[in-house]
Amino acid sequence: MGLTAEQIRHALDEVAKREPAFARALAAVGYPEPRIRERGYRTLLRTIVGQQVSVAAAASVWRKLEGELGEDMAPAALLASDFDALRACGLSRQKQGYARSLCELVECGELDLTNLPEDDEAAIAELTRIKGIGRWSAEIYLLFAEGRPDIWPAGDLAVMAGIGKILGHAERPDEKATRALAEGWRPHRGAVAILTWHCYNNAAL
Repeated sequence: MGLTAEQIRHALDEVAKREPAFARALAAVGYPEPRIRERGYRTLLRTIVGQQVSVAAAASVWRKLEGELGEDMAPAALLASDFDALRACGLSRQKQGYARSLCELVECGELDLTNLPEDDEAAIAELTRIKGIGRWSAEIYLLFAEGRPDIWPAGDLAVMAGIGKILGHAERPDEKATRALAEGWRPHRGAVAILTWHCYNNAAL
């Protein structure tokens, strides 16, 4: 599971001691709510389903997949389904390839989502073996599903914009600058990322 409200609050209080801009942001917008996802295969499959479509469209595809594969959506059930059945659920040829890549790695035991490496970069490398799962998707999974405290998705547009807003930058920092800015906030960067999403487009800040 993701970081708890208590963990987020503690981490942000620690960062605010080092960087007054965070104390000002917290006073303006308050502490963010936890972002928690289920740990395991289903969350990654849902990530694939949701790529480049609206939330409503992704939910519709997910419901159809549950009807086709069963509520637990076992990897073996997806692998046993043919192209047309999955296409009828709303999965394009490309997404079927991504979904099958995930299911094959899980089913054959090459990817153990209950025992990813403790090192964050090594865990990201494991997850990005799945076709269609890039660095950002891997980071979001590790933050929301595993609650890893120091994940920093510096390439996320809202993280870049949110951190620029918090720090009072005239222009949004790019990914390289966003990554460099956060070095002093280790090991609490996951909570900072959650705060940036909370601040993004928040009129109070």
